Amino acid sequence: MVDGSVKLHGFNNLSKTLSMSIFDICYAKTRQQVNEYIEYIDEMYDADRLTQILTDVTEMIGANILNVARQDYEPQGASVTILISEEPVVAEGLSNPEAPGPLPRDSVVGHLDKSHITVHTYPESHPENGISTFRADIDVSTCGRISPLRALNYLIHSFDSDILTLDYRVRGFTRDVHGKKHFIDHKINSIQNFMSEDTRQRYQMIDANVYQENIFHTKMLVKEFDLDNYLFGHGVDDYSADVLANIDKALRKEMHEIFYGRNMPDM
Repeated sequence: MVDGSVKLHGFNNLSKTLSMSIFDICYAKTRQQVNEYIEYIDEMYDADRLTQILTDVTEMIGANILNVARQDYEPQGASVTILISEEPVVAEGLSNPEAPGPLPRDSVVGHLDKSHITVHTYPESHPENGISTFRADIDVSTCGRISPLRALNYLIHSFDSDILTLDYRVRGFTRDVHGKKHFIDHKINSIQNFMSEDTRQRYQMIDANVYQENIFHTKMLVKEFDLDNYLFGHGVDDYSADVLANIDKALRKEMHEIFYGRNMPDM
């Protein structure tokens, strides 16, 4: 571990990557409801909006956009990639503001110089049980002193998801002027350290960290479950009590399977 007083020999070669998979679950039984849900997701998270989210992330972490590539797919889905470069810094040193970043003002791929930001979306639906799922995979990869952790809270709040899986890894090393290698340039024992208080209150979380390898993993499952929020195109008053019980059971099973990463037997 080092602090900002350490002088580097050349460029900070540490590579830092924050990877997120976010999941939104809903119940859409009829083909019309499924189509409407997918249309809604495509409109909410098209390439234009994703580009704006990643542009905000670039500004947030203190980087410059070099190139943007984006694409809306048929019949559904979108991708954005941004290549970015580090903004000039005043003083040499290893310190970096990994402190929790801001929340969204209101998410495209950007290319950075040795750094990039990407997002890909995957709407899908089950043909029989009425469960539809939207997944977005986001990667913020930086090299140098800029930190992807600055964008963590903004990204979490931008998608307002039911389930998230987060990975953060620091790779490589950088040298100080005395030739000593530094394999990380900031303190961390959990991704949760960089989350806002409302996020920690809203989600159940599990960590699986490999500290000696600078690998950190957090899984998040929303705590409150209001069935009315998951019925796309209808409300609880449109179903009988028995049907609602079966829908509730199916949704909870889907969410727990995604959270724990394994299929579960029917209850």
